[in-house]
Amino acid sequence: MKFKQFLINEQNLKELTKHYTGALPIACYETTILEHASGYIPLHWHDEIQLIYVLKGEAVFQVNEEKIKLRSGDGLFINSGCLHMAEDLKKTGCVYICLNVLPHLFLPQELYTTYVLPYVQSTNLSYVLIDGSKEWSRAIQQALFVIRKLVQTKEPLFEIEITANLIKVWKQLLVHAFQKQYVYTEEVKNQRIKAMLTWVHMNYSEKITLDDIAASGQISRSECCRYFKRMLDVTPLQYVMKYRIQKSILLLKQEEKSITDVAFEVGFNSTSYFIDQFKKMMGMTPLAYRKGKL
Repeated sequence: MKFKQFLINEQNLKELTKHYTGALPIACYETTILEHASGYIPLHWHDEIQLIYVLKGEAVFQVNEEKIKLRSGDGLFINSGCLHMAEDLKKTGCVYICLNVLPHLFLPQELYTTYVLPYVQSTNLSYVLIDGSKEWSRAIQQALFVIRKLVQTKEPLFEIEITANLIKVWKQLLVHAFQKQYVYTEEVKNQRIKAMLTWVHMNYSEKITLDDIAASGQISRSECCRYFKRMLDVTPLQYVMKYRIQKSILLLKQEEKSITDVAFEVGFNSTSYFIDQFKKMMGMTPLAYRKGKL
């Protein structure tokens, strides 16, 4: 199996992929979670709104600090700028349609300020679960299928047809899903966790303490622990460990680097401890992983 690489700015977690189809800043494609290099979709964000429809299996999506379980037939709206990730925890072979689209494409400029912008800017609207059993969700599902086909075939006037179907999607969300609320504290929390994760990603190869991470978010040690536990379900230092192992996976694909080189490059000061932690997280030693992937 060829594993897919997920391009993320390591400093601020923003996805680097440019989404374009013809003249439209849009992408619609199928994703199989287990085919990604890390075995899951890592934490990231982007300016585009993301719409998901699960075709097969089930997965746990996380948006900011909320975890949402999706099964075949369910969908998910993820707002612009929200941190999110996905895991196929039960190894069900989860496959989903993913639509990434910039907010201004949903409605003409004259309507955007009234019917789109307030919801994109609502700090209490990070996601909406699109329950597959609801009648209104089927209209969104059908529109996504049409958009996916248009992106693939690019038949004449496909950009106009895509735009028409985006309007259908947005109307369903407006009528059935959105509740506009502004909660400033939620935005502050989101910015702080982004700041702390960015700091970890820039300094993972160095010695890191809980004090360092808390200081990067300008909060106390205890509050820092609460942020990580609530949003990522790990302690700050467990996240550092997980991220170091994730980075080591990429380095292990470089045959010229020894296991010791990799260990020290990602912040471990002991090769044996690196091997122990890698095995605990990945179920095999770094050497076994390298042999299986090269």
